[in-house]
Amino acid sequence: MAGAITLAVAIVGTAAQAEPIRGAGSTLAAPIIGKWATAYKNARADGGDFFTLDWSVDYEPVGSLAGLMRLAQPELDFAATDVPVPPSDLARNGQQQFPIVMGGIAVVTNLDGLPEQGLRLSGPVIADIYLGKIKSWSDPAIKALNPGIALPDLAISVVHRQDGSGSTYVFTEFLSSSSEEWKTKLGADTLIEWPLGTDAEGTKALIRAVAATKGAIAYAEYGQVLRAGLPFAAVQNKSGSFVKPDPQGVQAAANSVAWEETTDFFASLTDRSGDAAYPISTAVFAVVQVSGRSEHRYRRVHDLFRLAFAQGAGDATALGYVPLPKALVEQIEQYWAKQVPVGN
Repeated sequence: MAGAITLAVAIVGTAAQAEPIRGAGSTLAAPIIGKWATAYKNARADGGDFFTLDWSVDYEPVGSLAGLMRLAQPELDFAATDVPVPPSDLARNGQQQFPIVMGGIAVVTNLDGLPEQGLRLSGPVIADIYLGKIKSWSDPAIKALNPGIALPDLAISVVHRQDGSGSTYVFTEFLSSSSEEWKTKLGADTLIEWPLGTDAEGTKALIRAVAATKGAIAYAEYGQVLRAGLPFAAVQNKSGSFVKPDPQGVQAAANSVAWEETTDFFASLTDRSGDAAYPISTAVFAVVQVSGRSEHRYRRVHDLFRLAFAQGAGDATALGYVPLPKALVEQIEQYWAKQVPVGN
């Protein structure tokens, strides 16, 4: 590991002109990428006075879709996306892809008087809420999932992302697997023509909208919801268990994936089998442009995430994410080593 990092730093040092590692995309991953960026700069400076822009990271949380679209721009080094890119698209565009962290999409609510165990919701019920078929928190379908809880006779205010979002894709992928009506009418995508509700640009605006609206429901990355102090639901999975979007539920979903059998780590963590699996889980992927880039450009992205994998697991856990298991990190490093640059 140390030798690989030393080699990567040597490559960085050969650059003709220093400039930041530039990334854009997932708002879900923005907090941990920001943390890793600071740690990377500090580790490379190693307490010394010398500093180069090659040791800095400039990341814009513009949403998964916008990040992938920006990757065609010559100044961007990587996009972070909650939606994995098909291997055929990666090959056509001369790109690499690998997971960097995992997390859960929480179904967040603004309701008073909930017991400590919180609310229980199912995929069909959430789909009917977002379709406008269930309009009140006192609806019999919600009551049936929450016996003994005094639910208010309060209108449900639906909130959703306006921008192209990987969180939206994961959420609507789950709804599509839970509701044939949702799958037929709307499907899964980063941008959806929502039947109803309030738009919010980005995760922070979505959380603010929920916090300001009694009776609101929305979906957002678990760690950010946790830090905002908003209640979230336990969601029923394929096995019939109600699971919260905490690291244990996400890890159970991730463990059901045979990563070594995938191509370019293309896999979904949504609605996986297993009693403990949280059904709205996701991995965040880095998509790195190789074709048309110098080896210095893409190797320094590897250097950033190599250090994050080696030393940043604690930061990921503290922010509510699930770090990659050691075996998966080893597969990623082997993937980097055997990748043949395209078009260089």
